[in-house]
Amino acid sequence: MTAVPTVSRWWNSRTAPQRIDLYTRWSFYSFLAALPVLALAVLGAGVDGAAPGGGGLVFLAGSAVTGVAAVQLSRRGLAAHREGRQLPGGLTIAAFAAAGATAVGGAWAFAGSDSAGAVPWSVSLPLAAVLIACSTVWATRQLTPYAVGVGVVSGVAAALAGAHPVAAVAQGVVLAVTVLFVVLAFRFTVWVLDVVLEMERTRGVELQLAVAEERLRFARDLHDVMGRNLSAIAVKSQLAGELVRRDRPEAADEVADISRIAEESLREVREVVRGYRRTDLAGELAGARSVLRAAGVACTVHGEDAAVGLPEPVQVALGWVVREAVTNVLRHSDAADCWIGLERGEGEVALTVTNDGVTGEPGTGNGLTGLRERLAGAGGSLDASRDGDRFTLTATLPTGGAA
Repeated sequence: MTAVPTVSRWWNSRTAPQRIDLYTRWSFYSFLAALPVLALAVLGAGVDGAAPGGGGLVFLAGSAVTGVAAVQLSRRGLAAHREGRQLPGGLTIAAFAAAGATAVGGAWAFAGSDSAGAVPWSVSLPLAAVLIACSTVWATRQLTPYAVGVGVVSGVAAALAGAHPVAAVAQGVVLAVTVLFVVLAFRFTVWVLDVVLEMERTRGVELQLAVAEERLRFARDLHDVMGRNLSAIAVKSQLAGELVRRDRPEAADEVADISRIAEESLREVREVVRGYRRTDLAGELAGARSVLRAAGVACTVHGEDAAVGLPEPVQVALGWVVREAVTNVLRHSDAADCWIGLERGEGEVALTVTNDGVTGEPGTGNGLTGLRERLAGAGGSLDASRDGDRFTLTATLPTGGAA
């Protein structure tokens, strides 16, 4: 009974790119590994309950070998595609050779029987399986001629098995279109995986650029504040040193001036840091809406006007709650919808953030622990709960509390 929750927890712990990668891989593996089962179904429908002959045994054994080779080829192909390499030549040739032998066995099994119509299917099935494995690396322009070739070979095999020429051509065309459609469908899953991985890399680069831009902004502000004062301190220090060497009484005035400038510089640095770290609740709510909508999450904010008039310490504390909540939505969920509500009561204010798409357990992160400590020091509280796939974070703080 615990296997299902364990699998669900394991799946939910994966990121979206990891899920797409797993889905793509196991789509290839499961389909290609089922080749012997499909071959058995074709053989069972063709022989009408009779024991398979030598050709049928070759067809079944060859299907098993081809399936194993195709799975290995797809596994190596997915790794090669990510690294920008080609398919391993030896394994590709071996897989096509096994598929060709399997196709010959299928044609042998049904040739001259009442089930000769199964010949084109027995020929195209193993060849299509190897072509699906090759789709991990080969582009559409490479896959199309091979898919058409499979249809041509299937039509020729049908004609040699005694099918009417028109019927053989029709079967060849149908199988060529079918094989091409299936192969391109698998190729499309590889393309989707590429897009998801590229978006993930792009998102990482954007975050790094945002951090770098913020560092540059802070460095620029600090330079603007400190550059002039430090230059003045350097000049006055040289002047004071010269006056001391000359034993001039004005040296004391210059030293006092240096002390005044140093104290002023310290105050200005503190102002820069305080401005850098100050959290305005209205600004945080607007920023949360913007960031979430940019990430594709529908965000609704209610009670934004209640932030006006709140004491600055309360706004700072609730601003940190908004920051942490939005961070959790982006990092630890696949949310499609987020609701933020601010309600001001008598003597206290409550901030509630609710989102769907939960992928982890609530209340276990260091960020929430830090928020609880911050709010507890101000006489407030933080509650985190989960209901199905929805996560709710509620922060309550007295309107006179301090952060």
